[in-house]
Amino acid sequence: MTSIANESWSTAHAKQALRGVMASRRAAFATAPGREMAEKSLQHRMVRALRAMAAAGDSVALVWPLPGESALQPVMHALHADGLCIALPETTPKGHRLAFRLWQPGCAMRAGRYGTSHPEGPIVQPDVVCVPLLAFDRRGMRLGYGGGYYDRTLASLPAARAVGFGFSFQEVACIPTGRYDVALPAIVTEREWIRCRGDGRTR
Repeated sequence: MTSIANESWSTAHAKQALRGVMASRRAAFATAPGREMAEKSLQHRMVRALRAMAAAGDSVALVWPLPGESALQPVMHALHADGLCIALPETTPKGHRLAFRLWQPGCAMRAGRYGTSHPEGPIVQPDVVCVPLLAFDRRGMRLGYGGGYYDRTLASLPAARAVGFGFSFQEVACIPTGRYDVALPAIVTEREWIRCRGDGRTR
């Protein structure tokens, strides 16, 4: 999402309040009995969705998980075995778009900003970008961590195909949005593949 400086006070305040709610939900989900099953289902659906979205030789940007996020390593390995190029984001200084670096099984990982990790591989430009989220709605709008990284990145990659991913408990009725927030055309959860218009409205 965009920085508070680029948003109205009311929108920024609403986003911060929702982040607090979703952080509590995610903490509760981390110890929920169905967590492992939900994670495996999400991984399976992501592999199916990305195989449908990507063409031979495409580069697919995934995410090395932060604490509480879904572990995507099985997805990375499955798509790499398909012959797709896998890239992971390097968190750049605030105000810049993400850089994506080539990932391969067993490659060295380096610590990045804000607790992130990224490979030491060369920079690549992704054809498909998987976007993490704290919350989402059926319009394709998402709530991130507040740095605006993915909004800037998607705006700089107009030809890339984007898909959000998360768990069904992260769905809310309506995400508060600012001027620069970018809607996603699709979101994958452990239950379904939600197709959105990509302009903030449902089909």
